[in-house]
Amino acid sequence: MISISNEKGLLQRISIGPHTLHSDVAVELGGTALAPDPHDLFDAALGACKALTLSLYAKQKGLPLDGLDVTLSRDSSQERQGVYSLNVELTLHGALDEAQRQQLLRIADKCPVHKLMTSSEVKVSTLLREAAL
Repeated sequence: MISISNEKGLLQRISIGPHTLHSDVAVELGGTALAPDPHDLFDAALGACKALTLSLYAKQKGLPLDGLDVTLSRDSSQERQGVYSLNVELTLHGALDEAQRQQLLRIADKCPVHKLMTSSEVKVSTLLREAAL
């Protein structure tokens, strides 16, 4: 379960099991910019999933992937029109030949979060709970 509670101002504490993260917004939006905004966390989920998927796949297939870097950039200029564009760049480290590099590129788009973002209908149900007195 994930729980989120207001810490101070717009700074939010995110509890995921034993882990704690924070989210905030930019100063110009009334936040303190002490933590990533929710869009950054959304984008980072995709990058982390691609990195983990490639690392696990390479290990399982015995590919000489020594490490990788994932860089993401977004164009949210048309978000209100329903278009949110993420550009992902992969830097693969290791003695990989071109066929292995292309294989890893194809696998990157098969990570669970990529598939969730691009081919699933996500339904969200929001309910009110009574605050404890």
